[in-house]
Amino acid sequence: MNLKTDLICALATGNGIGAISIIRVSGPGAKSFLGTSFSKNLEHQASHSLHFGLLKNQEGALIDEVLISVFDENKSFTGEESIEISCHGSPFIQQQILALLCSLGCRLAGPGEFTQRAFLNGKMDLSQAEAVADLIASQSKQAHQIALQQLRGNFSNELHSLREELIHFASLVELELDFSEEDVEFADRSQLKTLVANVLRILQRLAQSFALGNALKTGVPVAIVGAPNTGKSTLLNQFLGEERAIVSAIAGTTRDVIEETLNIDGIIFRLIDTAGIRETTEQIEAMGIARSKEKIELASIVLCLADAQKPDSIAEVQEWQESLQVQYPDKHIITLVNKADLAEATLPGDLNISAKLGNGIEALKTLLVSLVMGDFDIQNETIVASARHFEALKNTIDALEKTSFSLEDGTSADFIAMDIRQAMYHLGTITGDISTDDLLGNIFSKFCIGK
Repeated sequence: MNLKTDLICALATGNGIGAISIIRVSGPGAKSFLGTSFSKNLEHQASHSLHFGLLKNQEGALIDEVLISVFDENKSFTGEESIEISCHGSPFIQQQILALLCSLGCRLAGPGEFTQRAFLNGKMDLSQAEAVADLIASQSKQAHQIALQQLRGNFSNELHSLREELIHFASLVELELDFSEEDVEFADRSQLKTLVANVLRILQRLAQSFALGNALKTGVPVAIVGAPNTGKSTLLNQFLGEERAIVSAIAGTTRDVIEETLNIDGIIFRLIDTAGIRETTEQIEAMGIARSKEKIELASIVLCLADAQKPDSIAEVQEWQESLQVQYPDKHIITLVNKADLAEATLPGDLNISAKLGNGIEALKTLLVSLVMGDFDIQNETIVASARHFEALKNTIDALEKTSFSLEDGTSADFIAMDIRQAMYHLGTITGDISTDDLLGNIFSKFCIGK
């Protein structure tokens, strides 16, 4: 993708009315672009300086009193000469300023074009550029932290280091091909085996972290299931601290799926209260039960509620748990014995709780967080949250596993070199060392305009 050198502009703050709006302009000559439309000449002003003045349209009519920030080339977000116009947050004023900029020869920026220029100008690599969008979209503490770590280059630095090591050995293997007739070996095979094993271990750990990263980024779906009147809606209400779902002694009260979000320790859980599962001939309730089963398929965690007052209920739920675990081995299936305050002793199950009184709810929250986090240390480990990065890591792992097999099998240097080149290629697509116009276009098209 070629770097465009024209001037672009866009509203950098949200649409609608606010106290202040910011409009970005980036490209060669941005400082002198406004000319006489602004009451002060900005062309020779220092980078990172602020200038208050009047902004007028080409007919000389006053648009607004504004504050303009000035950034020199290589000292701005995009790496280009840039200005940022802070105006009053009226949609009318925003449109008047954008119209002025376009009339002076600027064009409206496309989605993500400012960040795209920052990437193409070498201000950040591709994974850092993607982190900008993730940072804007983050809705929880943990999602914010993952995006911030990636933006600061933690992930990129780790991959660059691994790729450099592979490049070093690949160059030695490639050199052997030039001396194939002399049967020389420049790349120590034992060292290469150790390197490949070490890189594989690191990449496999990164790939494993995607389940966590994706959950933190999009929220963790938690289905609350059970027979009618086991307390599913009461549990949802207890989680939320409000009467969100109707609670009744009448079986089958919940006839549709109710979804709410809950933030626990910086993790967003999407709680799904489902219709009680039982055999029924009532058409509407049957539709609700069918939706409940669909939500079980989509959930990462399934909370199966049993009634402590009904021994048959506990046995039934334990059968559900075993069946679901076989059917969905990657899901966490948890048995909760509800109404435990009415039981004489602790009953078999993962947790005994009272959804009505709140007994055991804190322990349940702790369990939910531990199931999501696993053995990952989010403070000190790189967590992968992008499906694109995950796919590239899988492809890199496949290529390195072939390399490992070739080294054990005594395969010739040309095949080893080919597999290492494939591994380096896939790693390079994450950071943008290897990129295509289609790839870049797809990534930046998902950004908001003005970023």
